[in-house]
Amino acid sequence: MSQRLDEGKTAPFSLGPALSDAPCAVLLLHGFTGSPWELRPVGEALAARGMHVTCPRLPGHGTTPEAMLFAGQVQWLEAAAAALSSLGGARRVVIVGLSMGALLAMVLAARNRSRVHGLVLMAPALRLEGRDARLLRALRWLPGLDVRETWLKKTSTDIELDEVRAQSPILPRYPLSRVLDLFSLGDLAKESEPRIGCPSLVIGAVNDHVVDTREVMALQARLPFSRRLLLQRGFHIIPRDTDRAVALTEIAHFVEELSR
Repeated sequence: MSQRLDEGKTAPFSLGPALSDAPCAVLLLHGFTGSPWELRPVGEALAARGMHVTCPRLPGHGTTPEAMLFAGQVQWLEAAAAALSSLGGARRVVIVGLSMGALLAMVLAARNRSRVHGLVLMAPALRLEGRDARLLRALRWLPGLDVRETWLKKTSTDIELDEVRAQSPILPRYPLSRVLDLFSLGDLAKESEPRIGCPSLVIGAVNDHVVDTREVMALQARLPFSRRLLLQRGFHIIPRDTDRAVALTEIAHFVEELSR
């Protein structure tokens, strides 16, 4: 029997005042194999400041490993776009994405220039760390490469704080084919960069073991009206880790500025 995650932790959520009563609506987008649990602290911090917050659970995520077989890049983008459409009555909209969620945020901002007023991009997964990831990316177009039956195990998540890591809902395995979808989404996000016109806050962590933080910081230099925050403590899941208070404070200030 397949292992099912605690859906009380991984469930989508909406927080804060009604859309019509908030100065700004914030769409939160979680990472690859992750869930809304990763971003709950961001949602709570922004809702406490009067923002309307919504965080969908992306297709295939937060339930069982087998669910990942039936949801890839197309479904993730469709779900993110639908969540953005649900905020159509908002005065202003900011998208906050973590890792893969940051890639989705970039694509949405490029496709909806008049509707997205700001971006917060935490550890965007533009380039993964590790030799295996680089090799797979380089070989993914090889004729005859078939990864449909290949699964990867996941035993932990990239959080420095032991007590938080122990509480995190972890998808125990996922299809390798979904990693190829992640690479394709990264390519789409890079292609979207020239069409992003809203202010952005790019956040990286020096000790991130999942993505190349040098590429994260290089992204900030390429985006217009952007600022950067480089955290000295904590790993990839920034909103749950050691320097989360620093990150949450900067995110709240950024969103409040755009709400005025």
